[in-house]
Amino acid sequence: MGFDTQIADGLGALGIKASVDQVSRLDAYISLLSRWNRVYNLTAVRAARDMVSRHILDSASASHALGGPRIADVGSGAGLPGIPLAILNPDRAFVLIDANAKRTRFLEQAKIELALPQVTVVRERVEAYRPPDLFTTAVSRAFSSTRDFVDNAGHLVAPTGRLVAMKARVHSEGLDLPRSGWRIETTERLNVPGIEGMRHLLIIVCDSPG
Repeated sequence: MGFDTQIADGLGALGIKASVDQVSRLDAYISLLSRWNRVYNLTAVRAARDMVSRHILDSASASHALGGPRIADVGSGAGLPGIPLAILNPDRAFVLIDANAKRTRFLEQAKIELALPQVTVVRERVEAYRPPDLFTTAVSRAFSSTRDFVDNAGHLVAPTGRLVAMKARVHSEGLDLPRSGWRIETTERLNVPGIEGMRHLLIIVCDSPG
């Protein structure tokens, strides 16, 4: 049984317009992730139905925060949020960065099976990666600390670019400010269908982009 209706309804609640093909590919991603997860333990979420809200819709909720044509998914893991965002934003180029071999093998397979030619997979530690061209946005669900995200991924974005941090709680952000030269421009609370806990989006920009 697929989850097309649940995905389409959830995207609609987020205000995201998606084609039938995009919804179908998001459903196919869940199927692929579920199969690989049995062997490679890519995510702690085991039930495919739970992946709709906790992976697909949670990732999609950051779509409006993306800026520019080149997006980096930092610490991509199982392709989250990068793969759902790439499916929903076919006109943007995505680079999925992860240092783990089994994860990058999965990402390469997902790129092929889901027909995502605008996706590139990079197996590298994010702090060591030096892209040939800087990104307009770097997004991540992987960092618990905003400071760590900025310190490790700040060099990836152009001076006028942005970092987008997806987090559960931000009550301690005042104690976890980015390093000098960066500031939190926006803190947004998200309402993700099917997720009862808090979800937040932080947009972090360079103080002196010029």
